[in-house]
Amino acid sequence: MRAFTACNSVVNNDGAFASRMSSGNNNWVQNTWYGGSPLRWLLLPFTWIYSAAIACRRLLYSSGVLRSLKVSVPVIIVGNITVGGTGKTPLTIWLAQQLAANGYKPGIISRGYRGMVGPNPMEATADSDPAVVGDEAISIASRSECPVVVHPDRVAAAKLAIELGANVIVADDGLQHYRLGRDFEIAVVDGTRRYGNRQLLPAGPLREPLSRLNTINQILVQRETDGGSELLHRSADPPPVYFRLVASAICRLDDSDIRNIGDFAGTKVHALAGIGNPERFFRLLEGYNIEVIRHPLPDHAEITLDELAFDDDLDVVMTEKDAVKCRWLDTSNCWYVPVDVAINDADAEGLLNRILHKISPDEMDENTHG
Repeated sequence: MRAFTACNSVVNNDGAFASRMSSGNNNWVQNTWYGGSPLRWLLLPFTWIYSAAIACRRLLYSSGVLRSLKVSVPVIIVGNITVGGTGKTPLTIWLAQQLAANGYKPGIISRGYRGMVGPNPMEATADSDPAVVGDEAISIASRSECPVVVHPDRVAAAKLAIELGANVIVADDGLQHYRLGRDFEIAVVDGTRRYGNRQLLPAGPLREPLSRLNTINQILVQRETDGGSELLHRSADPPPVYFRLVASAICRLDDSDIRNIGDFAGTKVHALAGIGNPERFFRLLEGYNIEVIRHPLPDHAEITLDELAFDDDLDVVMTEKDAVKCRWLDTSNCWYVPVDVAINDADAEGLLNRILHKISPDEMDENTHG
């Protein structure tokens, strides 16, 4: 039983392990996972250990030694099978907003990564301390207008969200948190980086084998333009849904000034991004004709005033997730860019109908025949 528990612990902490790798030296990690670095061959023995842990964990759940726990309301998981940014947090917010527009009372749960939430789940608000609840939870709470609860134990977090009035749970990440039963799984894929070298951690970015995608209810692919070829031919239907992240505004850090991002066209800025894929943020700014001086940071990195001080008078632009960690700093020349999800109307309607059919089939049948 101790061996089984160890297997479960290894897989549950894959994100933290990968983040520590990236924090140490992001360049060599990216070159190993998404480039042609031969270092992956040296890491393969550790990948075999990780792969064995995944197989062990599957056995735990399939044999009933470990059990998934269902809560009293439907659960939708928005996650990924790779480490790093794929756009799942903006999608979580978008989905919660869509559910609310359809009469539901969604609650969002998150691990609260890099926070110190303590033994009990906690509600996160726009005014919460990122050192306690994590940066992502504050961004979600600011945009979603629904209860947001953080805790590594997603079952406990879901129960508190239900107490706060939620009648459907949307989990930001948690695809690998099998202890929480789920009704609908969404896997988000970066359409540019895809699956890297297709190796499991730590030799590659995969948290689970690619075969896991065949068990997912819906794959969503983030791409940076409307063009591009099909990412994936999967054996299960429906086919992937494509989306983009778009920015319409740029906000001063203290929200005292909100402008159209087009107002910054033709200017040069320092751009900071402490997200899973900083390059995506830099390219987004460049897509609005902004000249970018790149300052990539490890995912969830702490940001100090010294890191925002440069020997010029250029503006500093950062992600919304980074901005919540800088609210108390004297940063009059700092701005952040909130992003929104853009999905083709027909695809969005189809996706929402599939989700609603899974979480409330009786109601959907009544609407179909009514």
